Amino acid sequence: MKQGKGISASIGAILSSLGTLICCFPVGFAAALGAGSASAFFQTLRPFLLGLSVALIGLGFWQQHRAKQCAIRGRWLSKVLLWAAVVVVVGMILFPQQMAALLAGELW
Repeated sequence: MKQGKGISASIGAILSSLGTLICCFPVGFAAALGAGSASAFFQTLRPFLLGLSVALIGLGFWQQHRAKQCAIRGRWLSKVLLWAAVVVVVGMILFPQQMAALLAGELW
């Protein structure tokens, strides 16, 4: 059986945390995508998506730890993605408005 390297958990954590930002996009952007009610829908799901992000990060760290126990050498890409996921998710939890402004290009 092939052991996971934590890449899928890292990418899943990043995507689910980015999904929490959909509530902060302007209405025109959401309407252009044909999802005018996406803002309200994702706002109600925000705590669950952030919880999923934290759980997926935990899964990624567990997979990396398990790979070390099985003497499987981890790739640097999986470690970089996992730590990038940690930074993104912690940023989404602690500074959601600033992260939304950064992604929208309106921070400065």
